[in-house]
Amino acid sequence: MLNYINYRMKVTLADGRTLVGTFMAFDKHMNLVLGDCEEFRTLKNKLKGAAASVKEERVQKRMLGLVLLRGENVVSLTVESPPPAHEVEGLGNMGPGFGRAAGRGLPAAPIGIPMGLAAPMRGVGGPAGMLQPGQ
Repeated sequence: MLNYINYRMKVTLADGRTLVGTFMAFDKHMNLVLGDCEEFRTLKNKLKGAAASVKEERVQKRMLGLVLLRGENVVSLTVESPPPAHEVEGLGNMGPGFGRAAGRGLPAAPIGIPMGLAAPMRGVGGPAGMLQPGQ
């Protein structure tokens, strides 16, 4: 099922309706999410007159949008068309160069030991009373 994500799918439901939309997600219960979904219903009207057994069929189409289908109602799933090709028109020209992070206006903080966690400077914090030679 994962291979069919973003495909245009045709789903037949238990009540006879047909939904066509972009297959976006599914789960273990076979619940489906369809995007840009359209519903197709076939309505059968009896013709008045001599031929009462003849029925006229017409298809009613309705735009639904984003649809969540309960897996219990799904009868069949058919591929209508593959996903659209990726558009690369919006990308810039490829060529030599290198990427650099955008500046934020402030210099980066120096990497080091945070203040207060470092050891005291030389000559500070040692035992008092002893003179160091050479002074």
